[in-house]
Amino acid sequence: MSVDDYAQIDFEREQRCGFPEVIYGEGKTPEQIVEIASSIIEHHGCVLVTRLADEGAAAFCQAFDDACYFELPRLAFVDRREDPVTGQSVAEVLDCPDRAEGDVVVACAGTSDLPVAQEAALTARLMGSRVRLIPDVGIAGVHRTLDHVEELQAARAIVAVAGMEGALASLIAGLVDVPVVAVPTSVGYGASFDGISALLGMLNSCAGGVSVVNIDNGFGAGQIADRINRPRWARPETD
Repeated sequence: MSVDDYAQIDFEREQRCGFPEVIYGEGKTPEQIVEIASSIIEHHGCVLVTRLADEGAAAFCQAFDDACYFELPRLAFVDRREDPVTGQSVAEVLDCPDRAEGDVVVACAGTSDLPVAQEAALTARLMGSRVRLIPDVGIAGVHRTLDHVEELQAARAIVAVAGMEGALASLIAGLVDVPVVAVPTSVGYGASFDGISALLGMLNSCAGGVSVVNIDNGFGAGQIADRINRPRWARPETD
């Protein structure tokens, strides 16, 4: 069975949208993930895979000896472009100086929200943004958020990741003059309804400048933040 029997890869995605098609790992076999990734790498020199299960991650890393895999956000990538993004930890990838433009901040309410926050941060970083991840600054200790006001106000785009009641996005949006991409997570006790309470809280934010993605959608938030941070007119021209 060839890749054409189960996938129609959008090789023009990078030309239209600025980054190649991304593989969503859930529901795909390890063999499908590897074969689709091989085709994308051949055409673009780079591939990003989200929501990788253990078997898929093992197959991906075995197939590509230069793969970067991150267990907590279940995300992996291969970057063979000129000046590649590299690193075997989230901190190393975010510190990599190659292809880093502008300034995106990903603020994470609690440690339990960190998998989604890391997915957002790594996505924006691989797409070309300079990214800083600020963990554990939820409003239960509001001084922790306020300690980072200067960093937040210096950003071009902010991702706010929070479960429970999701109030972090409103707090941050009331402190800055740039767009805030809010990510509700499925973290919280019973009445949080697996993230629905945070989603509704973010949608009902009284602070201006808040946009909301779906529950646990760190990838979507990271991509939006990168597009805000690096609009097409500001990107270097490529052949």
